[in-house]
Amino acid sequence: MKVLAAGDIHSDVSLSNRLAERAKKEDVDLIILCGDLTNFDTWQDNLMKPFAKLNKKVLFVPGNHDSFATADFVTEIYGFKNIHGYSVKYEDVGIFGCGGANIGISALEEEEIMGLLEKSHDKIKYLQKKIMVTHVHPSETKMENFSKIVPGSDGVKTAIEKFKPDFLLCSHVHEAEGIEEKVGNTKVLNVGKEGKIFDI
Repeated sequence: MKVLAAGDIHSDVSLSNRLAERAKKEDVDLIILCGDLTNFDTWQDNLMKPFAKLNKKVLFVPGNHDSFATADFVTEIYGFKNIHGYSVKYEDVGIFGCGGANIGISALEEEEIMGLLEKSHDKIKYLQKKIMVTHVHPSETKMENFSKIVPGSDGVKTAIEKFKPDFLLCSHVHEAEGIEEKVGNTKVLNVGKEGKIFDI
């Protein structure tokens, strides 16, 4: 299964168009958006339309710039699947997630992040191949060193260690875009706004 993952679109319609064009050119099977679709809920017409026109499966988690109302709107209008606290199975791959972040007005507590990831993982725990999707990056990683303002998440780090997914996809720290590293045997990708394509 070929996946295009990206995050931090921040209401940029031209970026959505570029990512959708790349997904089409590379003939991906699945698109995963790792939050901050908007810039503090500022919605632009046609923001998600380029992805919808591809007739591909699209999963997402909201970021710290996206309210739950915005996430519900994206699900209702475009039919994209919000996996904040939920999971899906595509082919033989289980995908589970938690959106939001551990900073800001609507900050999640670390125990809440871990709890949502545990709840979402439970339904796909029997599968051999797994992708975990978050907005925030794990603590004690290279990514955390790129910002003195945005801390990594202990909850995400604990979930990686407990559930051992093949991949963790995140964004959030713009300066760490494109960074790839390992936590145990899990490949951690900060997919950023330009996105990453990978096979699982």
